[in-house]
Parts: sequence; structure tokens; C-alpha cells
Amino acid sequence: MPAPIPAEPLPTAKPPIPAPPPADALLRPLRRLLRPLVRLLIRAGLTFPVVADLLRGLYVEVAAGLAEDARARTDSRLSLLTGVHRKELRRLREAPIPPEEVPSVVTVGSQIAGRWLGLPAYTDEAGHPLPLTRAAFDALVASVTTDLRPRTVLDNWVEAGLVTVGEDERVRLHRSAFLPNRHVEGQLFYFARNLHDHLAAAAANVSAAGDPPFLDRSLHYDRLRPEAAARLEAAGREGASRLLLDLNRMALSLLEEGEAEPGTPTRRVNLGIYLYLEDEPLRPAATPGEATP
Repeated sequence: MPAPIPAEPLPTAKPPIPAPPPADALLRPLRRLLRPLVRLLIRAGLTFPVVADLLRGLYVEVAAGLAEDARARTDSRLSLLTGVHRKELRRLREAPIPPEEVPSVVTVGSQIAGRWLGLPAYTDEAGHPLPLTRAAFDALVASVTTDLRPRTVLDNWVEAGLVTVGEDERVRLHRSAFLPNRHVEGQLFYFARNLHDHLAAAAANVSAAGDPPFLDRSLHYDRLRPEAAARLEAAGREGASRLLLDLNRMALSLLEEGEAEPGTPTRRVNLGIYLYLEDEPLRPAATPGEATP
């Protein structure tokens, strides 16, 4: 009996290449997407020529990063991709790119508050932050950084309204007070990072040939009575806060299991939640005998 002929392995399917939507289809959503940002820029005093020059340089920087090899990064090729004149290209490519630095209020303050809100030693059974003795607060700060004196952190937090020190000398954290808008530098850092990550996830989903790779969901209702919208907003804030606190505790427990070894691949995770509401234009009242839509 002849030996069976082994079956040839099936060819491995190549992963689908992301294909962004047509350029003209992006213009209408882009107009709406950018409107709040343009409103902020105008109020901040940033004029169009300043932003246009920034965007021109960013086009060149990103296009060069998308190029697969050196041949695709020539001035002629980049000029074709971006529409920027070659004379401008040389000037923009020689301009230094400002480094992206994380402000200390983010690296230190958020880590201290995150541990206070997430580690079992600093929370009660319901997950609420416990009042800390001065010794416990000092130990909490020292677990994050030894570059700052705990007394300095405490004084800064008391001045910013993030904590209070009671008559019992215990330090109490105001969870609702620990927000980036207490520090402009930290607020702008989160403004850039969170919107960047949300846009990056949405852009990847729009370009995906198969299932969307990232979570991007929202719940939206219109024509709500103001009191109904207020109840939904309050429930949304409470539910979002609870979810983030639970995930913060999970992340800290995962870190306790051990950090990645130097030189091994790592990933960062950013899960964000947003809530927005606004007044809608008044609808005209129905005339007698007319059906209300």
C-alpha cells in the first residue's frame, strides 16, 4: 500500500492591509471633529498662521515616519504626499522637534493618589481611601518617590485642596478634588494624551479591514428633559468613577506580581471615559392639529 502523500500546507493568509476611508469622505466629520479644538485655540489667542505652520510641520514629520524606506523620504516624495513645497520641506525638516516630557505633577502626584485609591492597605472594604496618619502618609509618598520630602507633598496638596489634615492629625484625600485641572500643566498633558489615544483608536478602527481592533463605544440620547439628563449624567459619573477605581486596583495588583524585565517588550494601556452634554436648539411648538414629531 503506497504511503499517503502528505497534504501541502495551506498558504497563510496575509493580514488585511488597513485602508483609510476616501479623502473626500473625511472632510465632513473632520469639520465637526475640529470645531471644539478651533474654539479653544481662538479663545487661547492662537491665530491661524501659528497653527497652520504647526500643522504644516506635523504633516511633514508624520509623512516621513510613514515612509517605508529612505527612497520614500525624499523631498520630492514628501512634497507629493503632503502638498508642502520643497523649499518649506527643508526648513521644516531641519527644525528641532520639541521633546515630549511628562510633567512631575503627573508622574508623582497621580501615582501617589493612585496607590492611595487602589492598594488595600490604604482603602476600606468599600474601596474608599482611608484617613492616614502622618507616618502612613510619609510611607505612601516614599513608596513612590524619594526625591520629594513627604512634608513638601503634604503642604502642596493641602494648599491645592487635594487633602485636609483633621484635628486628629490624620490626612484625608478628597477624591473629587484630585483632578488634573488643579494644575494647568497636568491638565494639558492629559488633554493631549487622552485625545491622542482616543483619536488613534478611532482612526485605527475606521481604517481596519476586519473587526475594529480597539474599544470605542458610547451611549447617546437626545431630546431628554433637563432633569432626566441630569440624572443620567450623575449616574454616568458614578458608574465611570467606580469602573476606573476597580481597574486601578486591578492594575496595582498586577504590578505587585512583578514588573517586566529590562529589555523585554512592554505595552501601555489607556482606558478613558468621557461624558458630555449640552443644550439643544429649541424645537418649535406644534400648531393645533399638527402632529408632534
